[in-house]
Amino acid sequence: MKHLLIFLLLIASLCYANDESIIKSADKMAQSTDQGKLFRAYNSYKNVYLRALMSDNYDLKKSALKGIVKSGKKLHIEISKYEIKLKKLKKPAYKKIRPKVKTNTNKVLITHSNRLKSVNWSGSNLVLTFKDKLTKKDINYFKLLDKKKKSYRYVFDIHGSLNQSKIIKHNEIDKIQVSQYNSNTLRLVIKNSSKLKINYYMKNNKLIVKLNVKKVKAPDTIAPRVISKDFVVVIDPGHGGKDGGATGYKRYLEKNVVYAVSVELKKLLVKAGYKVHMTRSKNKFIKLRYRTKYANRKKADLFISIHANAVGGSASKKAKVYGMETYFLSRSKSKRSGKVASIENSGDMEDMKYYQKQNFLHFLNREKTLASNKLAIDIQRNLLGQLRQHYSKIKDGGVREGPFWVLVGAQMPAVLVEIGFISNPMEAKRLVNKTYQKRVAKGIFKGIDSYFQKNP
Repeated sequence: MKHLLIFLLLIASLCYANDESIIKSADKMAQSTDQGKLFRAYNSYKNVYLRALMSDNYDLKKSALKGIVKSGKKLHIEISKYEIKLKKLKKPAYKKIRPKVKTNTNKVLITHSNRLKSVNWSGSNLVLTFKDKLTKKDINYFKLLDKKKKSYRYVFDIHGSLNQSKIIKHNEIDKIQVSQYNSNTLRLVIKNSSKLKINYYMKNNKLIVKLNVKKVKAPDTIAPRVISKDFVVVIDPGHGGKDGGATGYKRYLEKNVVYAVSVELKKLLVKAGYKVHMTRSKNKFIKLRYRTKYANRKKADLFISIHANAVGGSASKKAKVYGMETYFLSRSKSKRSGKVASIENSGDMEDMKYYQKQNFLHFLNREKTLASNKLAIDIQRNLLGQLRQHYSKIKDGGVREGPFWVLVGAQMPAVLVEIGFISNPMEAKRLVNKTYQKRVAKGIFKGIDSYFQKNP
């Protein structure tokens, strides 16, 4: 029993030390203006906070909550519930005893990363040039085989960093990508449907990967953030037909406004080379569950549902409430998202029975939720940025999470964009204006394009 207690104390101390280091790493990333780093910091804080709740560790809870609030505000994520938890957090009256962990003075702490300067073709060799010299310890190379998909993956984990993800093209290889795997590691992935004969070696500050394929004539530096335009986007104009959605100022209908914006968005995406489908191409009622079912059938990479918000009550209240919000699907909901969800979910009562609460959890997975969160951030930031160039009083309602039935069942990242309050006189006048609709569409388009550039 004594030995078991010692073992448990040791494990607890190691977990605490690890979480402290994660907080320190997240604090550094949170100081950056890079959205990818901010997002990784935000999720690191949330993971530590969950573990701190389980272990009832006051110090970790406080540090994690501060981080969530700070990084969440920078990302325009709704973090009011975490602000309340931080304010209500009380230090325990007793002194928590934590086992001491001996410091290993021989351990070398990583204080910087070796930055990737360029990626070039040299004949049939792929050359990665870094700022500093490389050693064997800096590189971990391994292979993965997916027998079901008949896919080979050749992976290089390299101690280093880069400014932005890169896609490298070669006619004989399905996909080559370099991206930031974590704060100290960048990852080169070579993916192909057939087996490749790959060798590599280091020469000072260069990693030379011999691919044994046809030589590439142009040895120019590969342009970063080149993305494939084969991506499929499904746009979902909210409501339609017998379901007019919200009725706003001067009896403007939500279904008409969101359809007009959806058409403009489709034009921009098609012009940029994306494959685009719409859940409805006319004033037609479509059940909520059939919308994501359609997106799944089209094998969409993204699902974008467009809506307009509304509030009831007095004229003064309607004039006061305005702004844009972007939602992604989540089990949790705030009071605000709950109200919005109840409005948008009311269009098809049969779906309320179809999506029973016990089934709701089945549709969610962490990977898709994180991807949808990233997409929502990109759309919200670009939408605000686009409109603020031309209009005053553009209010940021933030990125929020909530149980929207129209997003349930989507097998791809999915978001719901509330492009404004049709009940607000000022915003309603803008929403029915063709120029404003085109600018809203352009903001959403830029958000989608930005997401694909970061997640090729």
